[in-house]
Amino acid sequence: MSENTPAPVNKNEVLKQNDPTLSGTLAETLANPALACFSSDDEQFLKFHGIYQQDDRDKRKTGKQYIMMIRARIPGGIIPPDQYLAFDDLSEKYGNQTLRITSRQSFQWHGVVKDKLGPLMKGLNDALCTTVAACGDVNRNVMAPATPATSVLVERVLEDARRVDAALKPVTEAYHSIWIDGEPLKLPPEEKQQFEDPLYGKTYLPRKFKIAFAIPPLNDTDVFTNCLGFVAIPDPAEPARVLGYNLLCGGGLGMSHGNKETFPRTADVLGFFAPEELVNVAKAVLTAYRDSGDRTNRKHARLKYVIEERGADWFRGEVEKRAGLRFAPARPMNFTKQGDLFGWHQQSDGHWFLGVYVETGRIKDTPQRQLKTALRRIVAKFRPETRLTPSQNLLLAGVPAGQKDSITALLAEHGIPVENQAGAIRRASMACPSMPTCGLGLAESERYLPGLLEKLEGLLAELGLADEEIIIRMTGCPNGCARPYMAEIGFVGKAPGKYNLYLGGNAGSTHLNREYRASVKSDDILNELRPPLTRWKNERLPGERFGDFCSRMVLPEQIKAGAAGDAGPTPISP
Repeated sequence: MSENTPAPVNKNEVLKQNDPTLSGTLAETLANPALACFSSDDEQFLKFHGIYQQDDRDKRKTGKQYIMMIRARIPGGIIPPDQYLAFDDLSEKYGNQTLRITSRQSFQWHGVVKDKLGPLMKGLNDALCTTVAACGDVNRNVMAPATPATSVLVERVLEDARRVDAALKPVTEAYHSIWIDGEPLKLPPEEKQQFEDPLYGKTYLPRKFKIAFAIPPLNDTDVFTNCLGFVAIPDPAEPARVLGYNLLCGGGLGMSHGNKETFPRTADVLGFFAPEELVNVAKAVLTAYRDSGDRTNRKHARLKYVIEERGADWFRGEVEKRAGLRFAPARPMNFTKQGDLFGWHQQSDGHWFLGVYVETGRIKDTPQRQLKTALRRIVAKFRPETRLTPSQNLLLAGVPAGQKDSITALLAEHGIPVENQAGAIRRASMACPSMPTCGLGLAESERYLPGLLEKLEGLLAELGLADEEIIIRMTGCPNGCARPYMAEIGFVGKAPGKYNLYLGGNAGSTHLNREYRASVKSDDILNELRPPLTRWKNERLPGERFGDFCSRMVLPEQIKAGAAGDAGPTPISP
């Protein structure tokens, strides 16, 4: 191939080009009981419908047992009571009797075998929920602040998030035909091939696209890690009104071990615009990425690489041209914290919400804590709204003051306290599912982190640091679904029983951490963390968090010694 010959597009681009309706042979496979799984081509189409085909990796020695993971599209993570009860029913009938809160404010159903996939998808539609575009090369679930405590500003930003979500949803009729009508899309082959989504075109986006909204000083959505971020700026004269949004573009955390051309990156701040331009700007950013992203190498296809290589100024100009406006200079913003509130808190409307800790995001019953049963009983009896948080916890919102004691008592019956629900580092922790369901997992995550946290709690108690909060996140692979590259302590799976250890994130989640140690064996993790934790206790500034101490002292010393790994370009905190 000569230097002037363009590289061929990757296989996924060919699949989308040949069938832009995204229907594949999904309906035919679904209707054929002799087929235990979908083809490799159809696996890619399934993602656009919110479905991942997986297998139980614990059972591979006796042959692959194919199972599906289904992810809902729930902008802002808001779930009315009837919908929550339907979700719970579907997990019992067709899944593995758990509900998994994602790091993007949605629910996942795990362990769904093929013959139960159709009924589950139909049940979600009957509950007025969709899974379309929850995965795939499209805009995915839009995140928004979850806490209804600050002011009506939160609700207004949530409504804006819903508007953006609706405006960027693909329009193929294949979803309704396959999952609701239960039949193949009734289009002749030539018409299927000619279909073109009015926003996405024939081949959609080069890779996934993620959007988040945030309201300073709380960065609960990790807005800098998204392809597109909207930071709400309140009107000083009317704090309940959104004056406008700061535009952030080019964040993303996925990378590949051993491939220095891939790296996590935080978004650039491109400017400020009026709220009435919100959908217009969102479409302009999405289409600018659609037309400039790499379609030859999927590992190099995210928007972050476009902006890293072409520059923020070029991308700003491209978006301004498409949106037909000029951005004003970004307004001042200051993020000082992230994470959730737990226990009872009063809302701006006088009602109350309850923050509930959910270990690693998995709603399930155990002998000690019957969380799934308790939540179902509470929602059925008291009818609160459920809000999923970006940190994999949930809020029961809109509770009248007279119901608080009854809900507290019901939780206690099932082993769940309202106060002191978990220790400080547990409340600030996250983990991806990884083993045994995710095919990309290189090491344990959800199943391993709780036990590791117990050991870390022991170490912190030994050092006199038991009450200190440290943001800890773990993923089983470098794709970073639990956002480990922003944590004060991040664990990234490298191989079975081995993790790369990252230090140096901050409470406002505005900059990346850095690799501190590579390929740390699980048995050696505490030994690696003891020295920096001990130094933090003895050498920190008043009130200095562990991540800030590592950024100020530990990592610079390591870099000076020439031993530090690099998590990619170091961003400047806003």
